[in-house]
Amino acid sequence: MTTKESSKVRRALGLSLLNTVVGRLGTFLTGIVLARLLAPEDFGVYAVALVALTAMLSLNELGVSIAIVRWPGDPKRIAPTVTTISVLSSVLLYAACFVTAPVFSAAMGAPEATGVVRLLCATVVVDGITAAAVQLANREFKQGSRLVVDSLNLVLTTAVTVGMAVAGNGAWSLAVGQLTGNVLSGVMLCYLVRMWPRFGFDRSLARELLVFGLPLAGGSLLVFAMLNIHYIVTGRMLGAIALGFFLQAFNLSSWPVNMFSMVVRRVSLPAFAALQDDREAREATFARFTSLLAVFTLPVCVLLGLLALPLVSTLYGHKWAASAAALQWLAVLALVRVACELAYDYLVALGRSRTTMWLQGGWLAALAVALPVGAHFGGIEGVAVAHAAVALLVALPAFAVAVGRTGVHLASLVRPLVRPVLGSAAMVAVLLLLRLAFAPSALLLVVGGLACALVYAPFVWPLRAELRHLG
Repeated sequence: MTTKESSKVRRALGLSLLNTVVGRLGTFLTGIVLARLLAPEDFGVYAVALVALTAMLSLNELGVSIAIVRWPGDPKRIAPTVTTISVLSSVLLYAACFVTAPVFSAAMGAPEATGVVRLLCATVVVDGITAAAVQLANREFKQGSRLVVDSLNLVLTTAVTVGMAVAGNGAWSLAVGQLTGNVLSGVMLCYLVRMWPRFGFDRSLARELLVFGLPLAGGSLLVFAMLNIHYIVTGRMLGAIALGFFLQAFNLSSWPVNMFSMVVRRVSLPAFAALQDDREAREATFARFTSLLAVFTLPVCVLLGLLALPLVSTLYGHKWAASAAALQWLAVLALVRVACELAYDYLVALGRSRTTMWLQGGWLAALAVALPVGAHFGGIEGVAVAHAAVALLVALPAFAVAVGRTGVHLASLVRPLVRPVLGSAAMVAVLLLLRLAFAPSALLLVVGGLACALVYAPFVWPLRAELRHLG
């Protein structure tokens, strides 16, 4: 990677980090407010609509828009065909959703969610219209534009959602807020990257795009199923209230994924794509991304797992304390998700889209067996335990083997992990002692966080120079 390219990657990472921190902090504070305004049942209804939306987004545009990131020529040549496929697929998906919403909501154990499903899922049409612009921004590392767009989205979404929640609109407030924010952010992104939706259709390009995109769409559908099958199992077997508790736990456990993995993923795919013909450079870049993610993800997952109860009770109130039982195990899942998402982007950049589809399929198959068993014997905690076990014992080894088959020496990824792992082990020891001395409370949360920061920092401080030269 040239000095200019490295500088671009580092700058994009910095802007992506700023964007994610601002967005997640805003979402975090909004979530605290909403948790105190809304009931677990409201979040359960919203979770049903969110499952439907995520399913459609995983299939939307049939995976063709990612081709813009790795297209060797001018991406604007394929943009009209990408937009045509994206919009057509999104409209057809939404029509199917509108018709089947009552059946889907009833099957999820929340027939009252039908209207919310229909409203929230209109977002899929917005996604189809703006798909080409989003991927062009990723290809050209325009994280500054993404920062502006996402900040405006956050402000509008928060204002609408909280305002409607105060007015007593329940789950509708969440759906209206998200849809409104997505419409605004879509318009703004198209304006900032100078790519308004333009329709066209080239049959030969469409064939090439679909050959590349359909396996990715299949893989995305499997990712959706993998990350949402717990909602289906929980909703059907345990009811809407349990689903609300589980949704809150899963949202908290996703913080490492949303804060760290999302930052890296906005630049990792184009970075790996630029190096797809240079094995040594790919391996070095993969190792550096691994080190960066491990330094921040490992300690946060330790804190989420061992301070789950005081964290949930302090942030959301004691009425949400039941979520902690699931959160402590979902923290393990979060750690594996971060690792596997980096591996996923690496494999996609190398054109191994079929491999990723098989990997996700195996992960899903294992979950389909394990989660119902966990729900039957342990409620939402059992679902979380099953999730963590499958992630550690099935998904992580499978992705490691797939990456190794591309020529990456897995031993080269061990060295960047030594210091973060040792520091995290020290954190575990400290937290276990503190849990004996303090009751689950805000005091334990503060003392534990400060103590862990002091213990962990000396282990990873020597890595700062290496991380500064990422790329």
